[in-house]
Amino acid sequence: MDLVALADFNLVARHGGFGKAARATGRPKATLSRRVTELEATLALRLFERGSRNLKLTEEGRALHERTAALLTELDETAATIASGAEKPRGRLRISAPLLLSQTAMGKIAAGFALKYPDVRLEITTEDRPVDMIEEGYDLVIRVNPDPDESLVGRAFLHDRLVVVASPDLSRPAGDLPVPGVVRGAGNRQIWSVTTSQGCSTIKVEPILALSSLIMVRDAVRAGVGVARLPISLVSHDLADGTLKHWGDVEESEIELWALYPSRRLLSARVSAFLDFLKHAFPNGTPDELAAYIGK
Repeated sequence: MDLVALADFNLVARHGGFGKAARATGRPKATLSRRVTELEATLALRLFERGSRNLKLTEEGRALHERTAALLTELDETAATIASGAEKPRGRLRISAPLLLSQTAMGKIAAGFALKYPDVRLEITTEDRPVDMIEEGYDLVIRVNPDPDESLVGRAFLHDRLVVVASPDLSRPAGDLPVPGVVRGAGNRQIWSVTTSQGCSTIKVEPILALSSLIMVRDAVRAGVGVARLPISLVSHDLADGTLKHWGDVEESEIELWALYPSRRLLSARVSAFLDFLKHAFPNGTPDELAAYIGK
């Protein structure tokens, strides 16, 4: 495949027409049109629907654009890096991060990274769903306990665990009596297994509040509404100053945060820089390090 023709196709696709692409880049419109026509002939595919007034990508053209635009950008950046003789991170870096980490720590992380690498245009979006990195154009995703995926590689950079906490004013009931609870998402009566220094036990929980954010859950528990299961990093300051009381650790609740990127892509300088920045921010990957980032 002719990489020059592929680059010209992506140029036209990005600007939405031959004329717009020509005006934006100073390239002759006829040259761009010829390159795209040659690419269509090579692939035996129609990449654009050509109307009298507008140009629209076909389904095949859209798929080709989505899958090759980022790769061509990486090739350009790699060539520029080699030519300059320095591995200086530059260009756009798109990251998808989970809601709780975004709300508690990603603002500080992003600011620190931007100050250290001013030539990188960092974009972070909040997504709890498993995004499609290739289709949606992400360079890096942060996921909680991700399922194995052969198309992604990366590293775990943070570890956390769930604990059951409540206001000091709320006493744990004797016997099998249920206790009011605050949960994330909808839920019926639940039984939570916990471990303490005295051993294992169970807590019957009657959810009276169902909230969509763990920050909301924590704030409700601080107000004395009921018990909740929350990451230790999110409540360690409350436990230390007595705002909340520890009722036990949730069994088998280890949490790992992974930074992942596509295995078939070259690891760009900007992705490497962000991975190194995470390692510097959380050298041991412990809940205490994340709690220090979160603050009160």
